[in-house]
Amino acid sequence: MATMTRLSINLNKIAVLRNSRGGTRPDMMQAAETVLAAGAQGITLHPRPDLRHVRPADVRALSAVVSGRTEYNLEGNPFAPARGEYPGLLALIDEVRPQQATLVPDSDAQITSDHGFDLGRDIERLAPVCAQLQRMGVRVSVFVDAGSVRGFQAARDIGIDRVEIYTGPYAAAFFAGNPQHALDDCKATSEAAWRAGLGVNAGHDLDQANLGELLAALPDIAEVSIGHALIDDALYDGLDQTVRNYLAVIASAHRRDR
Repeated sequence: MATMTRLSINLNKIAVLRNSRGGTRPDMMQAAETVLAAGAQGITLHPRPDLRHVRPADVRALSAVVSGRTEYNLEGNPFAPARGEYPGLLALIDEVRPQQATLVPDSDAQITSDHGFDLGRDIERLAPVCAQLQRMGVRVSVFVDAGSVRGFQAARDIGIDRVEIYTGPYAAAFFAGNPQHALDDCKATSEAAWRAGLGVNAGHDLDQANLGELLAALPDIAEVSIGHALIDDALYDGLDQTVRNYLAVIASAHRRDR
């Protein structure tokens, strides 16, 4: 039987609400304490150079909150240069030493992450970044598109530990009522990664409706990172209860795998 998939909560949307008004509410630290008390097994933050949501100060403050309690995952583009108070992703990682760094090829023009790295094409560019992260003792995960199967052995060779499957297309197909092709793409990527000795994470647009089917098909997913939909659900059910609901979906999917 597969090991239970871990739930990491992305708190970026809490920062969006705070930034829209200014000040300190809603409070990022209180949100982190709430999701941890509800059973979340990780905290994810995705700082961006334009400071549209999570800021470097949040990354540092949350590091103190989660230290020794749960996994900390920092996402971002390692090639985006420092700007203003944003020191660059690798500099932030070096400061706070999260358990995991997830490398994402996003830009200011993207409202949200919408594609992954091509490991067949980008491997040489990623190699020195992965070497730096290895020296820091941080697990390296790289965001990839569902359906990708190239370059995974080379990824392992340069120190990449996991891939995170971009599940946006799967979520869209699920909503449209025809998820099988997108699910097959996720399976193809996960199988190629596992053959190369890589772990598999998943994230983007996962919610209570589509998460169970994904995990039933891919029970060996190590971690899902969920933010936008979870915070949406929390507007109606409360943050504590919503985290518990997502954990119940994960547990139910794994019971189906027995």
